[in-house]
Amino acid sequence: MKAIDIEISPFALRSSRRWLTPIALGALLGVVALAVPMVRQFFVFEGLRWLYILLFAFLGAGALTPFMAHLSHQWGLVDQPSARKIHAHPTPRLGGVAVFLGFLGSVLLNSILPDWMIGILAAGSLLLVVGVIDDVCELPAWSKLVAQLAAAGIVIATGKVLTLFPSGSVGDVANVMLTLLWIVGITNAFNFFDGMDGLATGLAILIAGFMGAVAFETNQSGLGWLAIAVIGAGVGFLPYNFRGRKPAVIFLGDGGATFLGFTLACLAVKGNWADHSPIVSFSNPLLIFGVLIYDMIHITVERVATGKVHSIKEWLDYVGKDHLHHRLERALGSRQASVAVICLMTICLGLAALALRHAETTEALLLLLQAALIVVIITILEWSGRQKH
Repeated sequence: MKAIDIEISPFALRSSRRWLTPIALGALLGVVALAVPMVRQFFVFEGLRWLYILLFAFLGAGALTPFMAHLSHQWGLVDQPSARKIHAHPTPRLGGVAVFLGFLGSVLLNSILPDWMIGILAAGSLLLVVGVIDDVCELPAWSKLVAQLAAAGIVIATGKVLTLFPSGSVGDVANVMLTLLWIVGITNAFNFFDGMDGLATGLAILIAGFMGAVAFETNQSGLGWLAIAVIGAGVGFLPYNFRGRKPAVIFLGDGGATFLGFTLACLAVKGNWADHSPIVSFSNPLLIFGVLIYDMIHITVERVATGKVHSIKEWLDYVGKDHLHHRLERALGSRQASVAVICLMTICLGLAALALRHAETTEALLLLLQAALIVVIITILEWSGRQKH
């Protein structure tokens, strides 16, 4: 169990009034102004609903993040440095709550909560709560997996299932199992990237951005607005989580990273990626989520091949610095460079996904080959990092 010191020191009492900085106060006033019905109607009538959603989520997360950092210090909910962690100072870990509330407020105020999103939001909220509890008292890995399976089951029960296999008794079961694997796999893969300042948040912004671009291009405005809400909340939180060479003010925490990964995975299940080409429909989400998928496959294969894990339980319990960002840091000698390379890799794969939508079969295969070569380049860099370890 993680120790929680709830004693409030005189310094904490003096600093309790300092969380409302001028920037946070400005963001809070912006949220209040945007909540005025006439202001919201103006954006809608001018065809700028997307901008309103973006601004509300951005300002909401920006106003709440300093407050959550303050509460984390007051309640002792800080991530302490240790041998298996890379940060050197105790850091608040309730940033994900601010991101969640910024996203939720934007969704509810703009009435963009369709029936299919209710199950996703309910299941995502469950994972947020479980993640926050894990941040407080460190739950065993198997209990978090059970919660993820239950959350994915809620989404599947509402009818959100991948349709890669043809309909039928066998095909339906295969589609359900594939959906379960996708949601739980992406949720965990995303959570693994919450290991360096700004990395998980930056990936969430980029992935949601490419998903939103596809959604608007295919007239899926509801899906696009939800992606924009994720972007806004992420951008509002990012300045506190990524400050260059300075340490982060606050972390997403397990709750925030799990919620974001789960929500993005579910939006991908809901999205219609292509109407004319099975290659595009199958490849688009694989490219947009390519970095997460690559890292998950890479670490799994290596850990099994090298005998580091021998069972699912050992895989769940294993904690190591063998993820993509760890290896790139060793190869490049800089955490900031590692984050930049991973984000640039995500942009490259995302742009390939957008180009793929308008490509013929031959061009699509060439784009996929190009994406594979990018992965090979990163693998070579990773190998260099492993040699230095």
